[in-house]
Amino acid sequence: MQADADTDFLIIGAGFAGCVVAERLAAAGWKCVVVDRRGHLGGNAYDETDAAGVLVHRYGPHYFRTNSQRIVDYLSRFTGWRSVAYTIKSFARGRYWSFPINLNTFEQYLGRAASSGEFAGWLETARVRIEAPGNSEEAVISQIGRELYELFFEGYTLKQWQRHPRDLDAAVCGRIPLRTNRDERYLTEDFQALPERGYTALFERMLEASAGVEVHLGVDFAEARRRWRWRHLVFSGAVDEYFDYRYGPLPYRSLRFEAESFTDGQLADRAAIAGKPGFWQPAMQVNYPELALPFTRIVEIKHATGQQVAATTIVREYPKEWQRGEDPYYPIPAPDAHAAYQRYATLAAAADNVSFVGRLATYRYYNMDQVVGMALTEADKLLRRYGNPVPRILD
Repeated sequence: MQADADTDFLIIGAGFAGCVVAERLAAAGWKCVVVDRRGHLGGNAYDETDAAGVLVHRYGPHYFRTNSQRIVDYLSRFTGWRSVAYTIKSFARGRYWSFPINLNTFEQYLGRAASSGEFAGWLETARVRIEAPGNSEEAVISQIGRELYELFFEGYTLKQWQRHPRDLDAAVCGRIPLRTNRDERYLTEDFQALPERGYTALFERMLEASAGVEVHLGVDFAEARRRWRWRHLVFSGAVDEYFDYRYGPLPYRSLRFEAESFTDGQLADRAAIAGKPGFWQPAMQVNYPELALPFTRIVEIKHATGQQVAATTIVREYPKEWQRGEDPYYPIPAPDAHAAYQRYATLAAAADNVSFVGRLATYRYYNMDQVVGMALTEADKLLRRYGNPVPRILD
């Protein structure tokens, strides 16, 4: 079938990977077509105002953080920021626990006051000595021992991945911090913030900044291949889909979200639990590690956005098995999954005039700042290869 139009770069996916590459190439003068099968920009970082008037993250919470000033400077061209200290809790044994594990958690566990020194000594006794942890179970018990591991990690991981922690890479659980002081922050990066008007507004401004970007939503990869001829393809979708599942689909986990909204009048009996009026729970995110409940966490993003509205929305998150035709959310971080991906990685490396960028295209979990960094690097690489036909300068 004859293509309808030509473009310099056809970019599949309108999330961070696709939008950043498109903006950089278009700013240099190249014509870019960005397509996405969904009806909106932003990929999984898309946010919107719901029927209750609450700004929510449609596909789960997106906590932006980074230690890269380069990435902050780049994104700040398109958004201001609201500084956020992300805090979460864990609900188990009928109570809310401070989490990640810190001195406050230890005092809750003991039922009395304690010192950092006592906690450090307790950890030294409780932990299982493993020189080089080879999986997530070993990574956690080598730091905190079995009891706290079973309380906070084992059930949550089983629900999230449908695999035991001992069958997952050590980094899955091992990246969660442990502190012997009272620092309750969930994350440790220097820069922690949300776009002041939301992620969707950031993406809109990013693509509006360069006239050379043409966006087509509700268009999948198969249709895009029929409609356009291109000099170079930038692909941020699932790598196995690109190759028509030649070696079978890779394993992923998917998610189901269940939202529930409340007016301030309906929240009166939650004030004591939340610790302040107008909220349903005491933190932006509460983990539910016990297997008796099918969801892994409840997110109330209004804690982070600071939005002033007489309502709030909570979102329960249910992990589920991925089926073809659904959105894949997480590549499986396990040895067998990595081995399956390597066959597709070999195909990707040999593909002519195609760049694979982003979490699904490289079958690896990345934070948002890492995807932005990857996209900036790829754009620089493409500009070195193809040059800058009509340089443009951003305001």
